[in-house]
Amino acid sequence: MERVLGIGGYFIRSADPESLSAWYRDCLGLGADGNGLWQQDPGPTVFATFEPDTDYFGSRGQQTMLNFRVRDLDAMLAQLRAKDADVDEETQEVKEIGRFGWVTDPEGNRIELWQPA
Repeated sequence: MERVLGIGGYFIRSADPESLSAWYRDCLGLGADGNGLWQQDPGPTVFATFEPDTDYFGSRGQQTMLNFRVRDLDAMLAQLRAKDADVDEETQEVKEIGRFGWVTDPEGNRIELWQPA
């Protein structure tokens, strides 16, 4: 059986694609080129499904949630707050998995930030 090799891309509809791309670059440091190509650091990727009534993604209208691995969750959250991003005050720690925090981008998409254990 053929198998997928990894995540090849994540695509977001946007009312202002240029501005939203700039937010991801300036607030999260996502270093994508003009075509959106981003060479990420190696590490684990989680693929998980959730019940349809979950509140974990924030708005019930949001069907998927992007999760970024980070080196230092506290530093990333402080950086986002300094840029007046919509950062959730709550963080969560899951033993042997890591720490989690959340931010909502300017178009209302909730993003999870994960500092692996």
